[in-house]
Amino acid sequence: MNDVTNLLQRLQAGEDAASGELLVVIYRDLREQAQRQLSREKPGQTLQATALVHEAYLRLLGPSSNDDSSQRNWRSRGHFFAAAAEAMRRILVERARRKMAKKRGENAERVDIELDYLAGKEHDAKLLALDEALRKLEATEPQKAQVVKLRFFAGMTIEQTAQALDIGTSTVDRYWTYARAWLQREMS
Repeated sequence: MNDVTNLLQRLQAGEDAASGELLVVIYRDLREQAQRQLSREKPGQTLQATALVHEAYLRLLGPSSNDDSSQRNWRSRGHFFAAAAEAMRRILVERARRKMAKKRGENAERVDIELDYLAGKEHDAKLLALDEALRKLEATEPQKAQVVKLRFFAGMTIEQTAQALDIGTSTVDRYWTYARAWLQREMS
């Protein structure tokens, strides 16, 4: 755990070698996080956990992220994994939007119908509805939205979420209960 925080501090200090070392140390945890997110996808989807991990890692530490140093100001292991969960969520939402746009004919082109596309239609719509509701929650209750992101998308426990957000476990539990009810009402 201290290794990750140390590597994050070295990375913030501009030490490029820390990026490769960081991936080696956290890869297994990121892959488990990606598998949890992908387990919510419909069967037959083509995105693999490895690809999701690599794309999220590139978004967090790739060349384009060098321009925005605020993205690299991770305070701890939990803070980094929260950022990784957010990156993975955005990747999945963007993917669902692309599928839904194709469904509506945007950028239409002749392609063969793939079975995995047909299997995921309903899931993509639900993911987009969740994303829209989560954005509304974030506008009024940002910390409760963050709890949802960490619990639902990162698969963190109540304790891990509390540590990542630096709040008490009872507060996380209260926020989680409220946010789930709020999202369910908003999405129905």
